[in-house]
Amino acid sequence: MSDNRAVAYKGPGKVEVIDIDYPTFELKDGPGVHPDNVGRKVPHGVILRTVATNICGSDQHMVRGRTTAPLDLVLGHEITGEVVEVGPDVEFIKVGDICSVPFNISCGRCRNCKERKTGICLNVNPAGYGSAYGYVDMGGWVGGQAEFVLVPYADWNLLKFPDRDQALEKVMDLTMLSDIFPTGFHGAVSAGVGVGSTVYIAGAGPVGLAAATSAQLLGAAVVIVGDMNEDRLAQARSFGCETIDLTKGGPGEQIEQILGSPTVDSAVDAVGFEAKGHGAGAQEAPATVLNSLMDVTNAGGELGIIGLYVTGDPGASDEAAKKGALSLSLGTGWAKSLSFTTGQCPVMKYHRGLMMSILHDKVNIAKNVNAKAISLDDAPRGYAEFDAGAATKYVLNPNGYLKN
Repeated sequence: MSDNRAVAYKGPGKVEVIDIDYPTFELKDGPGVHPDNVGRKVPHGVILRTVATNICGSDQHMVRGRTTAPLDLVLGHEITGEVVEVGPDVEFIKVGDICSVPFNISCGRCRNCKERKTGICLNVNPAGYGSAYGYVDMGGWVGGQAEFVLVPYADWNLLKFPDRDQALEKVMDLTMLSDIFPTGFHGAVSAGVGVGSTVYIAGAGPVGLAAATSAQLLGAAVVIVGDMNEDRLAQARSFGCETIDLTKGGPGEQIEQILGSPTVDSAVDAVGFEAKGHGAGAQEAPATVLNSLMDVTNAGGELGIIGLYVTGDPGASDEAAKKGALSLSLGTGWAKSLSFTTGQCPVMKYHRGLMMSILHDKVNIAKNVNAKAISLDDAPRGYAEFDAGAATKYVLNPNGYLKN
């Protein structure tokens, strides 16, 4: 086999479906591949035929031109697939297995992996720490919005679904295990959400909705979601969340109208570095969410910061923000003894438990994030609609496993 088609970044605001090489068990030179990874042997890997691969808000940051992503970078880090080839060092994963792929690539051998910090693996990105498929400055592992994709360290990375027929029946839920469901869950856990908690989640995109779902799963008493997009707020209300409209101002007063208090026990940032200010017509102000979360969280509370922040943003509004430097009110956080957790979600810490919650009908994450399957050729439309604010999680269907 030699044919493979994939979604590639073609410049700010533009993606295209292009022809790329069928994967082999060796990393080749290409857009975004770190020079030290070129020629890297991957006998421990497998090749997947993609079952489902999702468009993520993190992809949108690159497509908007807000990173240093190179042209023709193949996108996609949310991958579910069927194993079609195994490398000679793979022992437990077999051809025909249906598996979820954690978006963060990890080796299973380094100190961080052994400590369950798989989002900051030390061996997969020669530029530093942490890696992901199809993402800028993450080592150059080819993205999964494609018909076929290579997955390294397969015995370690892949989450095999126990029953093929059950997996295909629930695949629209299970595809969320590669990123947004564990990421949302990580945000809620990091924010200390538990039975009876009051929770504020900034952002009603798919990750924010996944965090809201996770807070409910963890037993929160009240989950409040804030956004400026009424369609996305309606989606949050569809599964029992309270909502606040940030075009009407900051969250504190609106939280007080719901709870009788302007503060909550736990808060989650599901927005990241392209945040806007509050109020009608608000412009980009990247520190807004973090500062507002410190304001509305009870003293001694915890913040789960799962929104993406970067060290290089060529489209930022000021020179400091271009380097990831934001005007944070750290004094507020210090005075209130707040705890912060940032960084990539260590997907492997959570994905098996969340898989079991899906397989045993304890949660319906696909419904909550309004998942919709579209063809690979429809990817440019999906990107455009998602960027315009559609209250939809677009799931690409490159090989016909899903019902579009």
